[in-house]
Amino acid sequence: MGGPGDPPAGTPEGAPSGGDDEYRSVVFDESFVRAARLQEFSAQERMGDHARAVRRRPALHRGLSRQALLLVVLIALAFGTAIYMGIRHPYQNPSAKRPEPLRMTVIPLAPQGRVPGAARVADLYAHSPAAQFRVGAAGINLPAARRTRHFSDSQVTSALTTAKDYLVESSLDPDTLTGGSTRSVRLLLDPEQLAQFDRSFARPAADGWHAPTGWLVRFDPTTTTLADRRVRVEGTLRVVEVDKNTLEVTSDHTFAYALRRAGKGEARASLFTVRRELHFRFDRDDLRMHRAELLASGTRAGPLTCAADSANHLRPLLAGQRAKAGGPPGTDPYATGGATALCGSLAAAAQPSL
Repeated sequence: MGGPGDPPAGTPEGAPSGGDDEYRSVVFDESFVRAARLQEFSAQERMGDHARAVRRRPALHRGLSRQALLLVVLIALAFGTAIYMGIRHPYQNPSAKRPEPLRMTVIPLAPQGRVPGAARVADLYAHSPAAQFRVGAAGINLPAARRTRHFSDSQVTSALTTAKDYLVESSLDPDTLTGGSTRSVRLLLDPEQLAQFDRSFARPAADGWHAPTGWLVRFDPTTTTLADRRVRVEGTLRVVEVDKNTLEVTSDHTFAYALRRAGKGEARASLFTVRRELHFRFDRDDLRMHRAELLASGTRAGPLTCAADSANHLRPLLAGQRAKAGGPPGTDPYATGGATALCGSLAAAAQPSL
């Protein structure tokens, strides 16, 4: 280390050396001048009155201060820790629920006598419990959307709207009802349920898991046609927050369809009633993507015959027909994978009083 008289950058090359050199302390190289704390004013600057001969130059900082260096080290340490924790403990939503397979029940309701019919559809509705029902999607009313503890008004509205759209596409769309494309219904389902949906239509089964009529309403187009595309509807929607990441919507609606026999020039129409109770679940991804997980589906429909297979298509009893004698098809309690056959009786008050 140099003495107090040494230039800051050391003795310049070629300068005299030795402790007895009387000119050593007055050798000024460029680094010495740059490091000087005092600087002499120029002659022009000294011409002013009361001007000092010298001015003090700001001290040179030869690198980061100790505080700045410490801050850099702390930032680097925090960044490294964040990366390490992200690798060791990747973020997962602990409350996310894996979508479950849809559980479904389809119960035929057999009439107690002949199915009443009328030439005019308006007469059927006017003399039935569906007389005051609204037409089509207008009958699926949304309740007032109120924010919950963890979901905003718009998110609650999104859940209710998606549930309504599912009901419209699966219960009111004429193409769906007559055995056409199911794409509009499929698009509204959580991707985790699509394999079950596709399996239901590829290989229908009355096993409580793979009945197409558990997903939607559709009639056998070889026997039944719509007498009126304006389906009458009445029911309710209810939404609840299950946890901070999940909303659930329950729908309960009754649909009244005016039907005629297909291909035989039948003049009379009859009413067919379907009561659908659906249970939807929505996580935050579902709300953003306008889709739903369908947890449970309960369908009661009539007039039907208990002996008919209602898993793939609904085959209504039409005007003038009556249910065949006998109960539902037999069930083998030793067989695995099948659901117990159920059938009910359609109350006389549920039919038009013609």
